[in-house]
Amino acid sequence: MNILNIANNIARLRHDKKITQEQLAEFIGVTKASVSKWENNQSMPDITILPQLATFFDVTIDELIGYTPQLSKEQIQDLYQRFGKDFAERPFEEVMNETQAYVKRYYTCYPFLLQMCILWLNHYTMAETEEKKKDICMRIEKLCQHIKENCKNMRIYGNVIMIQSLVYFQIGRIQEIIYELEEFSASNKFGNQSMIFLAQAYAMLGNKEKSDGCSQMSMYETIMNLMACAACYLMIHIEDLPVCEETIDRIECVAEAYKVSELNPNILSAFEHQASICYLAHEEKQKALEHIDKYVVCLSYLFSTTDLQLHGDAYFNKVEDWFDREFDSGTNAPRNRTIVLEDAKKTLDVPPFTVLNGNPEFEKIKRKLKELN
Repeated sequence: MNILNIANNIARLRHDKKITQEQLAEFIGVTKASVSKWENNQSMPDITILPQLATFFDVTIDELIGYTPQLSKEQIQDLYQRFGKDFAERPFEEVMNETQAYVKRYYTCYPFLLQMCILWLNHYTMAETEEKKKDICMRIEKLCQHIKENCKNMRIYGNVIMIQSLVYFQIGRIQEIIYELEEFSASNKFGNQSMIFLAQAYAMLGNKEKSDGCSQMSMYETIMNLMACAACYLMIHIEDLPVCEETIDRIECVAEAYKVSELNPNILSAFEHQASICYLAHEEKQKALEHIDKYVVCLSYLFSTTDLQLHGDAYFNKVEDWFDREFDSGTNAPRNRTIVLEDAKKTLDVPPFTVLNGNPEFEKIKRKLKELN
């Protein structure tokens, strides 16, 4: 990470120019002792001298003092993963304070700020009290607003809109979700069609590699969005069993055709979880158990590797390159594996699943879930 390093920079730049401390002191109008103290980190140049020093060495003031307000994509990924691991291993408040210090340090590095919003949103439930959880949500909302008001990158802007909407869900500001998303949707009428146009454009230029990547990513996103929307659709129509069953049948056909259980078990597990809740709502316990078992199978796939990275397969063989290139987080998961696993193990210990407690088949599935590591 870049830190202020004016002492080494002055010495390095002076050596590059092949001048002595006396010569530099004479040009700036200070004593040789002053220059010596600067280079030995015993004192700092007066702020009024910095422009003169920068001009003399033909560098910017930021370059002179060693300050870089931006982080590289690799640095952002490393920080996110480090903080995610810290949340799993260190006191929550301690890690929060450290992340907040980094946010202040890189307050104009919008890709980094976006990732910190995602990091906080994925870990705020670890705070000790409801008041602290709400405070973190408000911090996320405020940081999102800062990004929206100052960042000109439309990809980042779109992601921030979604994060802000998720925060509004958590704090009960539902009307603001509608306002934000209706306005954003109205300005983004073509939606995912931009990827289709991009794939066609690359194909027309004879760039099959790029066209493949765009086409695959468009299909991948469409399938995963379908899974997420279907889970929501089940929740909306939970009282209408025929609609739920038709939705489940159709989605499972898609999931099987595209091997979603292996490709993205996390997204399919959410669907199977909701499907089981639908059947429990209609006292269809045996069908609920079938989907609970599928839910745990998805989680078994998810935790079968040491990390939770996004990945492709033999068919979607270009998507990982796309994740690495287009996402600031790359293929990395938004939460640390340990935290996700511990949360997953508790998901069958709460209503409406408690109605199945004592059922031999259910207890067997729960044991399988608890044994995941």
